[in-house]
Amino acid sequence: MAQTMEPVAKKIFKGVLVAELLGVFGAYFLFNKMNTSQDFRQTMSKKFPFILEVYYKSTEKSRMYGVREQDQEKWLNSKN
Repeated sequence: MAQTMEPVAKKIFKGVLVAELLGVFGAYFLFNKMNTSQDFRQTMSKKFPFILEVYYKSTEKSRMYGVREQDQEKWLNSKN
């Protein structure tokens, strides 16, 4: 019984590992895109505001202050 479960366990482990790697690379891509594009952040604020809030909090934790304020100022000025 143990020998028949071993290949299944390896497949499950590989699937979990691939899912974790995709998650890490996806999170990196998303953070990098938000970090370099104010227009993308504006799109995220309309579609996924909770993700943008996580971005703002992570930049504030890393002592990069003022990103939220700059975005809000630009978006407010662009409406006028």
